[in-house]
Amino acid sequence: MDGERIVVGSGCPDGRLWGKARGLSGEYPLLCHLLDTAAMCGALWDGLLGEGTRARIGGALGLGVADARSVVSFWAGLHDLGKITAGFQAQVPEAFARLSADPVYRTPRGVGDLPVLRHETASHWAVAALLEEAGYPQGRRGPGGRRSLRGAVSHQVAQMLGGHHGVFGEVLAARELAHAAAYQPGLGSGGWAEQRRLHFDQLRRVTGAGPVPAAGLPAELAVVVWGLVVVSDWLVSQSDAVESLMPARWGGSAGEVDGHWRRAQAAAGGVARAAGVGRARFAAGEFEEVFGFAPNPLQRDLIKELPGLVGEGGPGLVLVTAPTGDGKTEAALYAASVLGRAAGCRGLYVALPTMATADAMFPRVGRFARSALDGDRAMALLHSMAWLRPAAAEAHSGTPAVRADAATALEAQAWLGGRHRGLLAPLGVGTVDQVLTGVLPVKYGPLRLFGLAEKVLVVDEAHAYGPWMHQLLVRLLEWLGALRAPVVLLSATLTGRSATSLVDAYRRGAGFADGAVVEPRYPGWLFVSAQSGTVSRPRPVASGRERTLDVDVRPVTWDTGEQGSVRAGGRREALREELAPLVADGGTALVCCTTVAEAQRTFRDLAAAFPGLAARPGGLRLLHARFPARVRQTITTQCEEAYGKPDAVRAACRPASVLVATQLVEQSLDLDFDIVISDLAPLAQLLQRAGRCRRHVRGAGGRPAWAAREDAPRLVVLDPLAGQGAGGRPPAAWGRVYDAGLLHRTSLLLAACGEGIKVPGDVQRLVDQVYAPEFVDALEESVRRELARLDGERQAGESAEAFLADLTALCSPADVRGDLSALSRREPGVSEELLVTRLGADSGRALCVFGQGDGSTTLDEAGTMPVPAGALSRQDIAGIMSWVVPVPGRWLAAAENHPQPAAWSKHAVLRDVMLLPMQPAPSGGWSCRLAGRTLAIGDAGLEEI
Repeated sequence: MDGERIVVGSGCPDGRLWGKARGLSGEYPLLCHLLDTAAMCGALWDGLLGEGTRARIGGALGLGVADARSVVSFWAGLHDLGKITAGFQAQVPEAFARLSADPVYRTPRGVGDLPVLRHETASHWAVAALLEEAGYPQGRRGPGGRRSLRGAVSHQVAQMLGGHHGVFGEVLAARELAHAAAYQPGLGSGGWAEQRRLHFDQLRRVTGAGPVPAAGLPAELAVVVWGLVVVSDWLVSQSDAVESLMPARWGGSAGEVDGHWRRAQAAAGGVARAAGVGRARFAAGEFEEVFGFAPNPLQRDLIKELPGLVGEGGPGLVLVTAPTGDGKTEAALYAASVLGRAAGCRGLYVALPTMATADAMFPRVGRFARSALDGDRAMALLHSMAWLRPAAAEAHSGTPAVRADAATALEAQAWLGGRHRGLLAPLGVGTVDQVLTGVLPVKYGPLRLFGLAEKVLVVDEAHAYGPWMHQLLVRLLEWLGALRAPVVLLSATLTGRSATSLVDAYRRGAGFADGAVVEPRYPGWLFVSAQSGTVSRPRPVASGRERTLDVDVRPVTWDTGEQGSVRAGGRREALREELAPLVADGGTALVCCTTVAEAQRTFRDLAAAFPGLAARPGGLRLLHARFPARVRQTITTQCEEAYGKPDAVRAACRPASVLVATQLVEQSLDLDFDIVISDLAPLAQLLQRAGRCRRHVRGAGGRPAWAAREDAPRLVVLDPLAGQGAGGRPPAAWGRVYDAGLLHRTSLLLAACGEGIKVPGDVQRLVDQVYAPEFVDALEESVRRELARLDGERQAGESAEAFLADLTALCSPADVRGDLSALSRREPGVSEELLVTRLGADSGRALCVFGQGDGSTTLDEAGTMPVPAGALSRQDIAGIMSWVVPVPGRWLAAAENHPQPAAWSKHAVLRDVMLLPMQPAPSGGWSCRLAGRTLAIGDAGLEEI
C-alpha cells in the first residue's frame, strides 16, 4: 500500500478528546500526544538504534529500512488509542461533560456502570481490530478453520502496544475481537469507535505508514520495538515537553495535525538529548593511550588476536579466566571496545556482584570512557542505593552518579535517575541483579533487555553466583545472543562445566542448538562468534606474575565467642601468633571471617590482644555490611587508600595495620595485603581472598622482612575441620553460609597441597577437582559416605534452586512464539517474594534513631542531625537512607515497628525501614530491645548482644 494514497474518513479527529492533563496548564489533545510519541520514536530510531538493528527490524517485517521507520513510528503513536473510551475521558469531568452532551458519545449505561477497562487494554483490543482491517497478516487457522490471533501481525503489534505500561495482555480470542464492543463494553461504539479510526487514519497519514508488514517480529526484536514505544511515551510525557507543544487552539483539522507534526519532529531530538538517551561511540585507541600503562601478557594476547577473530566472525562473547590482580578489568574494557566497534554498539554496562564493588568500579569505568569513547557519554551508577549517592560519589571520585556533558548533566541525571530508566543511559556500572531482573516476569522487566540491546555487557566475577543467579544469567545470555549483543565474562575461578553452560546459552540464543564443550585455560581466554556460533580454541597465556601460594592450614578449635584466657590450639591463639610479627615489624594483614558477628568479635578480641595497634589511627579496622551506609562507604574509602595499589613501584613498607572483614573484600575491590588469614571457606573463595595477598609489586623495601618475597604470598587458613574425619562439623554459628560438603572437600584438598599452590598453574585443576565426583574415591570409607551424603544434599539444593529459577524466569526468546504475554506471565504459586534476584535473601533494613536528653530524636549519636519529620525533600530522604543498616530478616520478623513520622508514609523507600529507638546503655554506647533481642550500635556496627 502506498502511504501517499491513504484516504481519511469524511470526519476529522475530535479536538475535545484529551490525552494528558495532570500537572499541565490545560488538557493536552490526545492526537497531539500520539503525534509527539510517533515523532519521538522516529528520532530514537535515527539517533538511538544502530544501523544493524534497524536493518534487522526492517528485514523481519519484510520492509525497507525507511518504510520500517515509518511503520514503527506509526505503531508508537497508536499506543494510547485506548484513551478514546468513556471510562478514560471521564477522568476529567469538565472535559467529559463537553463530550457526553454530544449524542455520538452516548453510552447505553452510565460511565460508572461500565466494567473497568484500562486504557492500555483498550489499546490492545482497538489496535488489533484496526490493523486487521488495514490488511495486516492474520494468524493461522487451526483444525475446523478456527482462527488464532497468536502469530497474527496485527495482534502482535496490538499486544506490544497494550503492554506499554509494563505488562503484556494475553492473546485475544478471534471470535471475541470480532464482537469487541460486546465483550468489552467499555470500548464503546458509535462515536468512540469512529474517533479511534479517525485518529488511526490521521496518524498513519502523517507518518507515511502505508506499507503493510509481510511478517511479524521475533521476540528479541519485538522487545526492542516495544522499548522504543515505552521510552518515546515517557520522554514526550514530561510536563516541560508537553507545555512547549501545547496548542493555543485545537480543532483536529488536517492543517493543524500537519503543523503539530512538524513541531513535534523538530522538538524530539532535543528532548531525547537532554534526557541523556543517546549513543556513545567506541573510538579506536592504543591500549597504552587508553589505560596509561603497557599491557601485560593477557592483555597483549587479546590485543594481538581478538581483532582478527572479530573481523572474521563478527562480534560475540569473550570469556576471560585469570587470577585476581592479572588485569582482567582492563582486559575486559579493551575487549569491550573491540566488540563494541564491530557491533556498532551504543554503550557499555559493567555488572558486579555487590554494591561496594560497583561503587569502586564506577570511577574506573568513567576514566575509561573519557579515554576510549566519544558521543553521548551519560553514565549511571545502578544498584538499590545508587540514587542516594550522587553527592557522595562525586565527592569521593570526582564522578557524579549520572555523568554527561556539562550542558545536559542535570537534565540527564533527573531523567535517567527515574524508576526503570537507569539502563537507558549509554554507560552504566552496577550490580548484576539490575540486568538479571530483565529475565524475570516483573513489570517493565523487558525494558532492561531493551537497555542492553546494542550495548556490550561485562559481567565480572562470573563464578560468584549460586545456582539461582547462574540460571538467570544463562537465560539472560540466551536473550543477549538473540539480540546479537556482545558480552565479556570475567572469572578468577570458573569450572569447565559452568563455562560450558554460559557459552552454550549465548550460542543457543544466537540460533546454534548444538552443544560446545568448553575447557577454559587459566589464565586465558576464548571467543564465541554470534554470527557463526564458532567457539575459538581457548588461548592460554602467561600470567606475568607466576607465584606459588604458600598455604598454611592451621587446625583450630572454634573459640571465637570466648573471652579472657586464650585456649591452646584455638582460633584466638592462632590469630595472635600469626599477627605478632606484623605488630612488631610492620606490614598489613587481612583477617577474613565467615559472619558479621564473628568479624565483630574478632575485631574486639584483637583490640584486646594488641592494644597499641588498636590505639593507633588505622591500626585496626573493621569492614562488613552491618554499618550505616555512609559509615561503610567511609571505611571502604579508607581501606582503598591504605591497602590499594601503590603510586610507585618502589613503595615504602606500610606501618602495622589489620583489616578484619567479611566476604565483602573478596570480590573486585583492589586491595593488597602482606598476609591473608581466612577462616575455612570453599576453595574458590579462598583463592579469591588469596588474590588480595601481595597483589601489587611494591619493590625492594616495600614489604616487611617477614613478607619480602612477593612471588610467594602467604595464605593462612584457620580450619576447624582439619583432622576431624567424618564426624567434623562446621561451627554452628556459620549456619548455611557455605555448603558443609564443599568445606570438607576443601579441607581435604588443602591438606594434600604440601608444596603450595602454583598460581595460575594449579588453579583450574584444583577448582575442577574440588567439585569432581571422583574426588571421594580415595578417601576412607566413613569419610566417603559422609561426603556422599553432604554432596547429595548440595546437589539437591542446587537442582531445586536451578529449577525454581527456570520456572520463574522468562522463557527463552525462541519459546515466545508470537505471544508477548509470556514475558509477563508467572507460573501458579510464584509470588513476588520468589522474584527477588537473590534467592533466600533474608534481609531487612533498619534505622537507628537516638533519643537525646532533651527529648529530641536524631539520626546521629552526637545529636546534631534531627530526624526529619515534616515534608521531605529528595535530599532529606537521601540523608535518612544514608544511615540505614541492612540486617537479618529474622531480627525484624516478630518485631513491632516503632512509629515513623507521618510524612514518611508518602515515600515508598521509607515505608519498610524499621526504626530502632536507641537509648544510652548503662555500660556505655547505645542499645535497644527488639522482639526479645538486645541490639547495640557502636564502633563495630550494629550487633546483637
